[in-house]
Amino acid sequence: MMFENKTILITGATGSWGHELVRQLILLRPKEIRLFSRNEYAQVNMKRQFNSLTILKFLVGDVRDYLAVLNACENVDYVFHLAALKHVPVCEEQPLEAIKTNVTGTENVIRASIAQKVNKVVDVSSDKAVDPINFYGMTKAIGEKLVIQANQNQLKTKFVCIRGGNVLGTNGSVVPLFKNLLKENKDIPITSRAMTRFFLTINDAIKLLLTAAMESYGGETFVMKMKSCKMIDLAEVMIETLGKTSTIIDIGIRSGEKLHETLISKYESKQTYELNNDYYVILPQTSPEILLNKYKAYPKVVFEIYESNENLMSKEQIKGLLEQGGFLR
Repeated sequence: MMFENKTILITGATGSWGHELVRQLILLRPKEIRLFSRNEYAQVNMKRQFNSLTILKFLVGDVRDYLAVLNACENVDYVFHLAALKHVPVCEEQPLEAIKTNVTGTENVIRASIAQKVNKVVDVSSDKAVDPINFYGMTKAIGEKLVIQANQNQLKTKFVCIRGGNVLGTNGSVVPLFKNLLKENKDIPITSRAMTRFFLTINDAIKLLLTAAMESYGGETFVMKMKSCKMIDLAEVMIETLGKTSTIIDIGIRSGEKLHETLISKYESKQTYELNNDYYVILPQTSPEILLNKYKAYPKVVFEIYESNENLMSKEQIKGLLEQGGFLR
């Protein structure tokens, strides 16, 4: 097995993605999982949740600090780079902080991984990195470019990206926000009744991460075939199902928000392949022969662009997804 008796580093490890990634990695019998984050309190809580499991090693540090990342990468086989500033309004208001974490931090992970001869690095990106209009998306787009470009001119370490959408139930996401507002009988704010978003469960997000780690050669961007819905439909399903009488109010689109998100742009679709029923793989425009040969047997996609305003879930499907995640209890 790929991860058996290997040492794995997870940056930004104490968030929702990190918790679930650790749960799934433990089953794959690694030698050690290093959990690198700057939040000491979150690390203490996570250590308690996992009953001080001996293969877990908690490291307080910041991806902005190259030496801290370099030390964390020593004798590491695989890196999952989850650390990021993700909240769109925060990144709009404090763009220099977003650059420090999402760009400089990613560069530090790349440099440290190469220096320490890591086997493979998997970077977590976002649908907001595609044709970005907000600062968060711009920093993630630069991060993607840095990660994919890092495959050039060096032989040992391989780099691959994944793109996610909105993960149901993660810290600061919309479903827990709506649920808390409904509990308090407060109004539900909607920025636009036409707005759509991609959604996936945390389990699906980690499956995407592990698939990219196991199936990639290096240089690819893995994208999950995700479900999407209207935000107004999501709010109405939660109100109806939880038996509340809250009112939906229009607050207008915030700075940096799109009506619809894109997972694969019209420029990328030309070099995008259908890996299987669950995943697409985007190759860089200038791919080495070995990478092109790996995917030449797979069909190219027939769509021009992959946007969240197509193939929308019905309200019944939205309800099923929320029930699956336990958000309607």
